[in-house]
Amino acid sequence: MISQLTGSLLEALPTRVVLDVGGVGYELGVSATTAASLPAVGEAGVTLLTRLLVKESALELYGFATREERSVFDRLVAVSGVGPKLALAVLSTYSAASLATIVATQDATRMAQVPGVGKKKAQRLLMELQDVFAKDAELRGLVGMSEAPASDVPLPQTSESVRDEAGSALLAMGFTPQEAELALQGLGEAGVTTIEKAVAYALKRLGGAA
Repeated sequence: MISQLTGSLLEALPTRVVLDVGGVGYELGVSATTAASLPAVGEAGVTLLTRLLVKESALELYGFATREERSVFDRLVAVSGVGPKLALAVLSTYSAASLATIVATQDATRMAQVPGVGKKKAQRLLMELQDVFAKDAELRGLVGMSEAPASDVPLPQTSESVRDEAGSALLAMGFTPQEAELALQGLGEAGVTTIEKAVAYALKRLGGAA
């Protein structure tokens, strides 16, 4: 299995790139996030983590700038009805850390902002991904690590609603009601106003363990 490629960047588009590795050009599907992180065309020593998907009529290779992005891609394509194209659309819209938070908080509104994902599909995806993400220590550790882009800043919420949503996210991640309640104490004094920050605050108090 091909897990990583290093070579010269021959071509770079928002959805695919071509790497020259030892005289062989490898075309890889990528997210817009990975494409934006790449250097100028012609640069040598460009490394991408990869995932090879075997289909009846073709072998498809995908590239990722980070291990976390590849892990999220693997989880997404394992969901029924989610192919690599939709998985890359999700990763082009949100970073791995932002998506982990969206899944933990079951935020269907933000998930529905992904092209090709309506509200109904967003709710189904979140339900199917919830247990998968909660059981993955690497992805669970990403929750709350990324600030949402300006366009994704949540509307003002009361501290009670933030506490309730964050508590639900912690329960989904495997913490007991007692642990969640204790971890969320002091939210108001800490000036926490968003669900993402509330979850990050709680995880820090819990020592990042689950």
